[in-house]
Amino acid sequence: MQRLLIMVANCAWLAVVLIGGPEAAGVHFWHWRISAVATAQSLTLWGLAIAIVADAGAALFLVQGHKERKLCWLWAAVFGALLGVEDALARGWFDFDWLKRSLLWLQKTF
Repeated sequence: MQRLLIMVANCAWLAVVLIGGPEAAGVHFWHWRISAVATAQSLTLWGLAIAIVADAGAALFLVQGHKERKLCWLWAAVFGALLGVEDALARGWFDFDWLKRSLLWLQKTF
């Protein structure tokens, strides 16, 4: 039961961070979305950092079972990886131009 609670809480927080944060930072005007990219990135980065601290804290202090602790550390690692990717995107270390080129090539081919 505790593992289910860990999974549901982390999935819900992931949805809040990846969907709710950028949505809360944006303003809609007709069919256009006006948003501050820096605010959305900041909300996402802070949300992921909070998730890492919460999962690590739960693994260290709250959770008793071995499997449950392992699950908390796994979620902390997932959020850490997402934080690394989001930070790299924010700093411009990599982008998705390769995906854009691939999709344009597919569109042109078919």
